[in-house]
Amino acid sequence: MFENLTDRLERSFKILKGEGRITEINVAETLKEIRRALIDADVNYKVAKTFTDEVKQKALGANVLTAVKPGQMMTKIVRDELALLMGGTASDINLDGRPAVILIAGLQGSGKTTFSGKLANLLKSKRSRSVLLVAGDVYRPAAIEQLKILGQQVGVEVYTEEGNKNPVEIAENAIKYARGKNINTVIVDTAGRLAVDEAMMEEIAAVKRAVKPSETLFVVDAMTGQDAVNTAREFNERLDYDGVVLTKLDGDTRGGAAISIRSVVNKPLKFISSGEKMDALQVFHPERMADRILGMGDIVSFVERAQEQYDEEDARRLKKKIVKNQFDFNDFLDQIAQIKKMGNMKDLMGMIPGVGKAIRDIEISDDMFKQTEAIIHSMTPAERSNPEIINPSRKERIAKGSGTTLAEVNKLLKQFDQTRKVMKSVATMKPGMAKGRRK
Repeated sequence: MFENLTDRLERSFKILKGEGRITEINVAETLKEIRRALIDADVNYKVAKTFTDEVKQKALGANVLTAVKPGQMMTKIVRDELALLMGGTASDINLDGRPAVILIAGLQGSGKTTFSGKLANLLKSKRSRSVLLVAGDVYRPAAIEQLKILGQQVGVEVYTEEGNKNPVEIAENAIKYARGKNINTVIVDTAGRLAVDEAMMEEIAAVKRAVKPSETLFVVDAMTGQDAVNTAREFNERLDYDGVVLTKLDGDTRGGAAISIRSVVNKPLKFISSGEKMDALQVFHPERMADRILGMGDIVSFVERAQEQYDEEDARRLKKKIVKNQFDFNDFLDQIAQIKKMGNMKDLMGMIPGVGKAIRDIEISDDMFKQTEAIIHSMTPAERSNPEIINPSRKERIAKGSGTTLAEVNKLLKQFDQTRKVMKSVATMKPGMAKGRRK
């Protein structure tokens, strides 16, 4: 995501490398490159022009401190302006109402139905909401079946009315049903079309008038670039929606829609979605996205994802085992499972400052732990609990059982031993010791 834009911006900042200060001349060349990079990334031309004008004004008015180089100052200014351009701060979803009704709109193929399932999962798991999914796409039978499958995956009931072709009636009846069942959140998936047309617009507007949703979200495919922004504008003129959802950000997208959309429609980008997994949905944080665009990583999101997977009681139990040097292969397997739940591995590593650039051209498979898991699963329960008993004959049996070589088994055992030593030294470190060692 945004790799090409990140590279181009980094190159533009290098123009200021070696300069003693920011001047009208050197900043003009840098900004020209930034503007080109944004336009090539499919950012709206007017948005790119206004953005670079703002950056120029801030840069020429900035007092560059002795300790800060002009290139670093320009990076900071561009980062702050990018965050502002994309909305400044995260915008929360409105869940007022009994029940809260969330209306989902967008073109066919934009990912509305998948997003509805992901949103249901997020609200249920992270907000402790009871959710009812409503199959309001009466024209595409596959959409109803897809929503049923997604509902089963996330453990949420799906409301359907076989044979009823009136989406307004279906939505109204679903809300009555939710009230009767004390369900506090209703997500209405609606029909899409291959292009914006009057009939579709009137139908979705009629549903909105009837159900008076707490929140109306417009879902758009990020891979359509400027078309996404233009479609967002047309929908907003008719629906006056509350926020935008960008899907398919893991595809071959240049990122321009994420940067332009706020400025063009003056509505916040609320969620970004990538991948087919039901947990692959994130609240959109403009400042974090600005960091990622500039290759600075996103350590806050990384930590948040980790915290979602780790239980405090489990963490305390694990620390005790580490201190006593009892961390074993069962614990190691548990840690691998927790990491895998956090999401796509390359995406996760890209959140760590400095790592994203280093792994940009490296293919990192989500199966990277497959061999390690195979070796551990080929161990007996006693071997997993007591790695010290794994002698040469046991190693040979483990290698055969896992379809690996003796060298690969030895390598894992060595890495495990080193990891265990490092974990113990960190876990037993007294407060202040780390600080003292740096002196």
